Amino acid sequence: TSCTEQLSLKMTDHIKCMLMASQCHRQNVFERDIQPCLAEVLGSALFIFVGCLSVIENTEGTGRLQPALAHGLALGIVIAILGEISGGHFNPAVSMSVFLIGGLNVFQLVAYILAQLCGGMIGAGLAKVITPEENYANSTGASFSTVKQDAQIGPATLAEMVMTFFLTIVVCMGAVNRHTRSLLAPLCIGLTVTADILAGGAISGACMNPARAFGPAVVANYWSYHWIYWVGPMLGAMLTGSIVRLVLGDRRIRVLFK
Repeated sequence: TSCTEQLSLKMTDHIKCMLMASQCHRQNVFERDIQPCLAEVLGSALFIFVGCLSVIENTEGTGRLQPALAHGLALGIVIAILGEISGGHFNPAVSMSVFLIGGLNVFQLVAYILAQLCGGMIGAGLAKVITPEENYANSTGASFSTVKQDAQIGPATLAEMVMTFFLTIVVCMGAVNRHTRSLLAPLCIGLTVTADILAGGAISGACMNPARAFGPAVVANYWSYHWIYWVGPMLGAMLTGSIVRLVLGDRRIRVLFK
């Protein structure tokens, strides 16, 4: 009888362990695969909502200052509150640069970009719902309309590439690279966006984020020169990935001079 009781207790303990392991696995799958994508949708939606609203309602002659501050502050805040869940990308170009230095796998990259584009459409849609029709029409729904002729394509694409390089190098060195990580990364990233908009807004609109361009373009159905806001930022992200991989990254990331 004693042996039977001991065997029964062992079997019960084994079943409990299996159930706990199964529950832990389900939780890990959610936290590893689903929760980060939800965070990217939410963060992208909030950031792009605030960004679009700042452009649509910029009717008091404040120039680029209002959108620059709104975009930078909103991005810094959503990175600070959601960054521990997903990394706080909210930008396909940022996700591309992090992927290139080994911070994401290809499946995560695709999932993140899809989540960011969904968030962009949600944010732009919310901005359209709450703003006056006249202001929305005058601003083309916060779509990027700075480039109006072919002569502007080269400067605008180059500007987007360089400004996105600046943004993504700050992200990779300030938040991903172990030797240079900083608790001030959310602030630095937000300030980089603000600086880029103040400096390059007149040249290309200073997008630096394909999701920020895509959401308003879908909602407002404005696609003029839209491709610039994919090509420029992605080139900037690839430049960042190359430089960090080759020379600036720590031993875990760098492929040369280890």
